[in-house]
Order: sequence, then structure tokens, then C-alpha cells
Amino acid sequence: MIAATALDNFAAALGPIDWGIVIVGAVLLFVISYVFGREEKDTNDFFLGGRSVPPVVACLSFVATEISALTIVSIPHTAYEENWRFLQFLVGLALARMVVAFLFIPVFYKYNCTSIYEFLRHRFGPETQYTGSIYFFVTRLIASGVRLYATCMAVGIILGWPLTVTIALFSIVSIAFIGFGGIKAVVWAGAYQAVFFLVAGVAVVFYLVANIDGGLAQALDTAGRAGRLSTFHFALRITDAGTFWAWLASGFFIGLVSFGTDQEMVQRLLTVETRRSSQKTIIATIAAALPVYWLYLFIGTLLFVFYSQNPALPLPEDMKEILPHFARTVLPVGLKGLVLGAIVMASIDSPLSSLASSFVSDIYRPLIRRRASEKHYLIISRFPIAVFGLILAAIALACSPVKNILWFAFQILSVTGGPMLGVFLLGLLTSRKANLANIPAMICSSAICLTLLVLIKYGFINLGWTWLVVIGTVMTFTLAYILGPIVRGSKPESGELKHE
Repeated sequence: MIAATALDNFAAALGPIDWGIVIVGAVLLFVISYVFGREEKDTNDFFLGGRSVPPVVACLSFVATEISALTIVSIPHTAYEENWRFLQFLVGLALARMVVAFLFIPVFYKYNCTSIYEFLRHRFGPETQYTGSIYFFVTRLIASGVRLYATCMAVGIILGWPLTVTIALFSIVSIAFIGFGGIKAVVWAGAYQAVFFLVAGVAVVFYLVANIDGGLAQALDTAGRAGRLSTFHFALRITDAGTFWAWLASGFFIGLVSFGTDQEMVQRLLTVETRRSSQKTIIATIAAALPVYWLYLFIGTLLFVFYSQNPALPLPEDMKEILPHFARTVLPVGLKGLVLGAIVMASIDSPLSSLASSFVSDIYRPLIRRRASEKHYLIISRFPIAVFGLILAAIALACSPVKNILWFAFQILSVTGGPMLGVFLLGLLTSRKANLANIPAMICSSAICLTLLVLIKYGFINLGWTWLVVIGTVMTFTLAYILGPIVRGSKPESGELKHE
């Protein structure tokens, strides 16, 4: 067992090797930003990379965006305190990717969408497009603010910095990185980041296994007896948020929301040249993402065994800090910098590019300045990045009281994502005319899902929160379909989507 005195040997300040790893990693990101950002000629380059990104790069970038620093920090915490039932969620995510590949992506390429909410204009009319964009802004800003908080909390713990200082620094770096490089820089950097935090995760696993008495076999035995390896739970109870069926449904619908209606994710799929390449890219992410999720769940389980064998080592006051606390107080020089670098790398790939692209394509171009030059739109594209960066920083500061940041992020998505998905599915699966009807349907279902979430949180009703995204989707689809013939609004911009 590691003696308590090991704390003195490993803890506190980063060594020169640690700083070297972090600095070199960050410098490489800005080199990528320079190389791929210097030739941005118009908004097609800035937001779609001229559709010239190799599929393997887009795949890795997609995974890096999906995983993010939120996963690196919160998945080990979930596995440490609970089990592996989160893997049930990944089954739903895999099914959702298949549906997005063959239902969503073809229409985005058909209409040559820069922002995916342009599809809603083509299918329903401008009012639905504006509403979809607003929902995206709200959802992405809150969820990304949570991600930024997770990053800065972890970095602040490892470095001993105040949360406000860390958030300010990361916001400035992200604004500079995205504002100069555009989506091509983001996508290539994402591929690099994915490799970085995969290497860091593997290194931490090897260190933990080497420092657990009895090695891997003993670790699995201890974790198994403690219930930490429980994965599938097939009970048929709608009140239980942890059953396979609840996670399958939630993963499937949240996957459709994230991969089919979220500009931040879909934007990476639209940077490849053809529809077929885009479809192959998202299907390939099934195999690319699963090992990363499993790796960081495994780290959380190994941390549980490690601290069980070393009760003299202090634990953090708040267990959501378990991985950064371990990195600061236990990991040796080199590995400490690798973990810090992984968290830093996974955070700079921010949502600022997708927020800016949606603002310019869905709000500024159609409502504020219709017939300006592409050079004008390219210049304007960089201004919202700073504004959204400041908003994200404010949201991150407000997230300190959150206990389980992973569940909080998914609960936000469950309230706002279902209504957005309901409208997209109405446009893709039916020929219903429902432009203005979509707006009250989305607002009503959001209000009901938010009310249900509050009632669940305070114990007034016994319902698993993982069902909320399903309820919101079905309710929006149904209400918009019924109200469609009554309240239609303006016509679609270029004809409806044909259903053959």
C-alpha cells in the first residue's frame, strides 16, 4: 500500500515536466489554429471548412466534442460513487447515430445547410427556424457553461487557482482560438485532443493498476463485491431512472437531440465533402467513442479500489472533484501534467463556433443584414464569439452548487432537447404544414418537462428523469401535428421536403 507520506512526495505544485506537457499541448493547438485559420475566405470556409476535412479527422473531432472535459471529470466520479450503468445509455446513443446518419444528414446536405436550423426554414418557415435557433442558444449555452465549470473546477484544483481566475483564463483562450481559426481549426484540434485524452486515460489506468495491491484481478474482485461493476439493470419500473429501458430510451432520444439537432455536433459532420462520407463518419464514431467512455468509467472504479486500500489518504470534500484531487495529491510528475493537459485539451474545443454560425445564418443574415457580402458576414462571424464566451463564463460561475455535473447536464438537455427534436421529426417524418404551430408546441412541452423535473427533484412525483426527453419529444410532435392545420404561419422558403 502507498504510505501516507507519499502524499508529500507527489503532491501540490506541478514540476517542469508537467508544465512542459501542458504548454507544448496548448501551443500545438494554436499552431493548428494558425495553419487552418489563415485561409478563411468566406462563411463557407469559416463554418464548414469548405467541406474539405478528411472523414477520420471529423470522426475524432466529433468524439472529442461528445466526450469533452465534462466526461473526463464527471464519468470517474459517477463510477466511483455508483456503478457502470451509464453504459446502458451508450446503447441508445449508438442507435441514435444510425438514425441520424440515414434520416437527418441527407436533408442537411440536400439543402446545403450552414446551420442545421436552415432546414426548419425550408421545411416549415422562418418562424420555426428562429425558434429552433433560440432553443439551441439556450440549451448549448447552459450545457456548455456546465462543461466549462467542470473544466475550470478540475484545473483550479490541480493548480490551486481560484475558480474565477481559471474561468476567465479559459474564456479568453477559447475566444482567441475559435475567433481566429474557425471550424477547420476546431475540427483538426478536436482530433488531436481526442488522442491526447485517450493517452492520458490509459496512463492513469496503468498507474492505478500498478499501485493497487493484487493488481487488476484484485481490483475487479473488490469492485465487483462492492457493486461497482453493475452494468445492466432490466427491471420494468418507470419510476427507476437507472433501468436499461430508461437509459435506452433516454440515450436514443438524447442522441437524436445531440447528434441530429445540435449545431455544435452536426457542424463537424458537415465539414466532410459528401453526404455518404458524413454518414460513414457518424457511424464510425460508435466504435471511436465507446472505448473512451469505458476507459474513464474504469478509472473511476480503480480510484474506488485505490482509496479503499489507502484509507490514510485524504479524499476531497466534494466527491465530484475525485479525479483532479487524485491528480494533484497522488499522481507523480509527468502523469499529473498529462491529466491536466487532457482536461485543458478537452475544454478549448468550445461551442463558440457553432453558436456563432447559428447566430449569423439563422438570425443576422435573414433578419438584420440580408444582402451583404461574404466578407462582411465573415467579419461579423467573429464578434458573437466574444459575446457568447462571456455568457458561458457567467453560467460556469453559477454552477458551483451543482453536485453531479453529468446528470445536471443531461437534465438540462432533457427539458429543452425534446421539444427541438419533436419539431425536427415532424419535418422529417411527415408532410404536415405547422410553422407557427411549432412554437406553442415547443414552449408548452418545455414548460411541462421543466415542471416535471422540479417535481421529481423535490420528491412530489415518482418518475425517472431519464424519461423527460421522451415525453418532450412526443408531446411537441403531437401538439404541432394537431395544431398545424389551424395555425400555419408563413410558407416554407423553398418548398417542403418531399416524402416518397
